[in-house]
Amino acid sequence: MSNALKFYIDGAWVAPFGEARLAVVDPCTEEPFAEIALGNGDDVNRAVAAARRAFASFSLTSPAERIALIRRVLDAYMARYDDMADIISREIGAPKKLSHAWQAALGKRHLEELLRTCERFAWQRKKGTTLVNHEPIGVVALITPWNWPINQIVCKVAPAIAAGCTMVLKPSEVSPLNAVLFAEILEAAGVPPGVFNLVNGDGPTVGAALCSHPDVDMVSFTGSTRAGVEIAKLAAPTVKRVHQELGGKSANILLDDVDFEAAVTSGVNSCFSNSGQSCNAPTRMLVPAARHDEAVRIAGRAAAAHRVGPANDDATTMGPVVSDVQYARVQRHIAKGIEEGALLAAGGLGRPEGLTRGYYVRPTVFANVDPSMTIAREEIFGPVLAIMPYRDEEDAIVMANDTPFGLAAYVQSADQARARRVAFRLRAGSVYLNYPSWDAGSPFGGYKQSGNGREYGEWGLEAFLEVKGIVGYGD
Repeated sequence: MSNALKFYIDGAWVAPFGEARLAVVDPCTEEPFAEIALGNGDDVNRAVAAARRAFASFSLTSPAERIALIRRVLDAYMARYDDMADIISREIGAPKKLSHAWQAALGKRHLEELLRTCERFAWQRKKGTTLVNHEPIGVVALITPWNWPINQIVCKVAPAIAAGCTMVLKPSEVSPLNAVLFAEILEAAGVPPGVFNLVNGDGPTVGAALCSHPDVDMVSFTGSTRAGVEIAKLAAPTVKRVHQELGGKSANILLDDVDFEAAVTSGVNSCFSNSGQSCNAPTRMLVPAARHDEAVRIAGRAAAAHRVGPANDDATTMGPVVSDVQYARVQRHIAKGIEEGALLAAGGLGRPEGLTRGYYVRPTVFANVDPSMTIAREEIFGPVLAIMPYRDEEDAIVMANDTPFGLAAYVQSADQARARRVAFRLRAGSVYLNYPSWDAGSPFGGYKQSGNGREYGEWGLEAFLEVKGIVGYGD
């Protein structure tokens, strides 16, 4: 990738100010396969200045002009779709099928949903003699994670453009190449110079400089709760808008009337999707105590059915976790689960048999997990499921809400009315009933330490808009 050692600033690919470099490692092999430049404060200043200059004119464009631009972005994205899927598969180790059908596809679906949203959005409305006008918030800093990389890039960049904002993107340095490709897509679509800028780098350097920069009006961040706290502190002195989608420890309540064979199997597969590296993964499976052992047997079979292996193997259903750091974190949590007395029903420590290189984790199921255990409290971000028995429906609701997080929750029941009743009791930003299809227009974000604000659809667009009331505007 010819632009990997450059940054995209003010409509051009430019050399960084510094000489720092970072290898991009294939998690399937543990071998570097590319290199990126790491930015510094001077790179951030140059990018923010470009975005500030561009805001003066881009903020005055009409919604119709920006909608037309998003359509061109979608066309350019589809022209590079296979390239996008392939590079994500290489960067994070996602199996080819997952990368093509989901990782790259989410970028497409967000663009399509944004176009539908913009067509029906009320950019202006009258309230008596007052005109309520939606206007771009300004220059925004976008900081995105490595696990579903283009999903989080597109669901920030696209609505920011549609709102009339200008921006600087700092993608994760663990999976940065898809962002470089996306910058090429935006360039091909004719995004005006300075509207979109890309600076690669790490959080303590580039991320911190963006969050504290006086000419940045908003920070939109997706990542860990720990990093979210630091970002809020950095942004506070300049009173920026801070929009955060953070960690999760989502409960999956299986009520006693559900088909357990189907519900447990789907719950295991959902937890293990993307090697368990999803902030909204249903990692706590809550089952009636009387059916706990049945659920454990089904979960063990479902875990054993997974084929762990390289991303480019068609038989692979689960690739590696993304890095040596993530591998070590998952291994520590598995060891902690064993140490604290949870029943190891499948998987365990180390790599799956036959895999000696790569950050591969054994699909792991713990049973008889107590709510006080570490594996029930902390986000692991790997293929580790905790099965937890409950006494009755009320007990299940209390257990589900007994967490500092509140990103997502899941409810399975043969009675839709019952599932809905339980959903209203759960303290989470999204509740999924009976494993529904993914909805790009549903608000996505969390309660409590899972963040603030919402992304996707109209909520994602509104996140980048200021609301102005022009009082006395007239009829």
